[in-house]
Amino acid sequence: MKIDLTDTTASKINKALVKGRRAIGTPAVGMVLTMVIVTDEENAYDSIKAAEDASREHPSRTLVVIKRVARTPRDRTQSRLDAEVRVGSDAGTGETVVLRTYGEVTDHADSVVLPLLLPDAPVVVWWPVDAPEVPVKDPLGALAQRRITDMYAVENPLGALEARAASYAPGDTDLAWTRLTPWRSMLAAALDQSRTKVTSAAVESEADNPSAELLARWLEARLKVPVERVVTAGPVVTAVRLGTKSGEIVIDRPEGPLATLTLPGQPSRTLALKVRPTSELIAEELRRLDADEMYAIALRGEGTKETFRHA
Repeated sequence: MKIDLTDTTASKINKALVKGRRAIGTPAVGMVLTMVIVTDEENAYDSIKAAEDASREHPSRTLVVIKRVARTPRDRTQSRLDAEVRVGSDAGTGETVVLRTYGEVTDHADSVVLPLLLPDAPVVVWWPVDAPEVPVKDPLGALAQRRITDMYAVENPLGALEARAASYAPGDTDLAWTRLTPWRSMLAAALDQSRTKVTSAAVESEADNPSAELLARWLEARLKVPVERVVTAGPVVTAVRLGTKSGEIVIDRPEGPLATLTLPGQPSRTLALKVRPTSELIAEELRRLDADEMYAIALRGEGTKETFRHA
């Protein structure tokens, strides 16, 4: 069910939500959080689709804030709020409200969002593109327990990484870090099996890959060894090599959804290591809303002045 509202208010949007729930017989009590997506028209469809897919695991109210720019100077001085309310099958397993702001309302989107938050429920803010320089100080970011950014969506990912490290606050996270969860799990399992001291390490990836840099910093901080960055043709992270006295521990994924794990003195084995869609990354982030200490460690790392060499 969809309800379109033009030149509306937060109060009218809340009434439309109640009307929609009554019409389809769906209560709001089953929703566990409010997801606020701050995006543009170009990326709105994909972001909403990812959030709706994630809502199957985490039923939520999704508020999509799209800041519109009027075409004429006269229209830019006029404040307006348009909304599209979606409930039932049109909104995954929760509710979706698409908010389009014009004029002065654009600079005060938090005043529109605040009355629409679920009472006594956590708030997560996600910027698929164009995240603020300091997410925790953003008016919408200040409302949230969890703030999700994505360094892949910017022109200079490694520059954005340095900005994230400088502005980090508990509750911040980035999808470039979330993409590393399978890699980190496999590396931890491999080290548990080999039970030997790591003396050197290398991360291989395409150039300017923020996930590769975070992985290298995390390994440096946890293993206390320098990590070499090696540029390959990609895609994304292609291999991690850990040197030990017994031989090399290698996870190699040159392409496709499968990787090869090699441990000293053992036959190689094939592991599933696919590139996950955004909906899975968001669903993972919503499973825990406390501070991600490992992300903070990876941001700051050790030896962050290392440069990449070409393979």
